[in-house]
Amino acid sequence: QVQLVESGGGLVQAGGSLRLSCAASGNVFKINAMAWYRQGLGKQREGVSHIFPGGGMKYYEDSVKGRFAISRDNSKNTVYLQMNDLKPEDTGVYYCAAARGLLTAPQALSARMYQYWGQGTQVTVSL
Repeated sequence: QVQLVESGGGLVQAGGSLRLSCAASGNVFKINAMAWYRQGLGKQREGVSHIFPGGGMKYYEDSVKGRFAISRDNSKNTVYLQMNDLKPEDTGVYYCAAARGLLTAPQALSARMYQYWGQGTQVTVSL
């Protein structure tokens, strides 16, 4: 099994920054792609960003391109999401997810391909 623990959420004013962390433990050797998802109140969960093991392949949802940056430190089994120029519409619970086994780029876009999920961390952006 793999356990994921997110941290770094909080309340920030619009235009501010936060850095989310997701630490993996357990059978981490199984982990392939890692991703961040978010769910706003009354909204469906959406994929924000994902990254492959080597760190070279990354994806960003259109609304966060140029503002968010995903990275991973395999030596610490941790993935990060640096969020800059935050907007009220970024508000939501942010979840870390990890997939076991190899994924293709299209597969990595699907939440169904991620077997492990964290408990989530709240991000609130005020005007």
